Amino acid sequence: MKVASYQVMTLAVPEDDPLANMPEDANRKRPTVILRLRTDSGIEGIGVTLYGGRVTRSLHAMMEDLCTGIVGEDPMRNEALLAKLRAGDTGGPGGIFTLALSAIDTALWDIRGKALDQPLWQLLGGHRDRVPTYASGSLRRGLSDKQTEQAARILVQKGFRSMKTQMALPGDPTPADEVRRMRVVRDAIGPDIPLMCDINQRWRPEQAIDIGSRVEQAGIGLFWLEDVTTADDYAGLARVTAALKTPVAGGEYVWGIVPFRHMIEARSVDIVMVDIARVGGPTQWMKVAAMAEAFNLPIVSHVMPEVLCHMVAACPNGLTVEYMPWMLALYEETPAIEDGQLVLPTKPGLGLKFDEKAIARFKA
Repeated sequence: MKVASYQVMTLAVPEDDPLANMPEDANRKRPTVILRLRTDSGIEGIGVTLYGGRVTRSLHAMMEDLCTGIVGEDPMRNEALLAKLRAGDTGGPGGIFTLALSAIDTALWDIRGKALDQPLWQLLGGHRDRVPTYASGSLRRGLSDKQTEQAARILVQKGFRSMKTQMALPGDPTPADEVRRMRVVRDAIGPDIPLMCDINQRWRPEQAIDIGSRVEQAGIGLFWLEDVTTADDYAGLARVTAALKTPVAGGEYVWGIVPFRHMIEARSVDIVMVDIARVGGPTQWMKVAAMAEAFNLPIVSHVMPEVLCHMVAACPNGLTVEYMPWMLALYEETPAIEDGQLVLPTKPGLGLKFDEKAIARFKA
């Protein structure tokens, strides 16, 4: 079997909020690039990538350029193909190169699963056939307290067993403002639902220690505090992690696998979070998972639950899947949620199929 052809397409996906219908800006679009990788035996593998922003056209072009380098090659040899692409004059290993590589690697794994008639989570290890998940993307910092409270109640009514909100509020909030918002969310969802909180790198380490301590003293009870400061400030992250009782999660902004070694060795985080696009695809994601396991650390996903449920389910230290519904509208069907857990698909490969009407509607 050989890679025979490819198709790359750029989409503008609406930044809506299908979980609680409480978007910060319903008119915004998210630039997204999709890939169809076809073999001479008729199998098609699919992949999705993003984060190109204003340079999404460059990401589109990079993916096409990389795909030309694997036409005629054996799609079952992921590592050989990835090594070939890295060895080329491509401007790697980070940035747009890695974002494009992620979609290609995902499509190759989809092909492998379909060729072997196995779902991806089984091929990667098959530790379990369902994984916990949490609602994400609805309780954003740009909402008012009233909107946040309403969205939180909707998520509880929909049956989510855990969820994530944000601090580092807009403007110039005081620590008391930050604690007040956490109290709004906690009161809306009750004392027993695990609550995560994302800072998106917006605090200095001393701010994270100060506000994180205040939230602890207020009895909010966070399941984790995420990306509290600059992602590559491993020493600063370690200071926060050592100072707080609340577990600190981080890693979604890290590119490739080597920085994760530095992050883990520095004891920067309690929970390792890996973004599939920035790390370079399922092959690299699983390498970081094994690295984290060796240090007795859990690993969690970032966005794309329809893909990353496979990886979290495959490894023994997979903790939970972020149910961020950015891309769900692209597919005919995505994994179901039962009792707060994602049910892994039994269809081969990713178990996903593009919704052609949605693709046509979102085409940029």
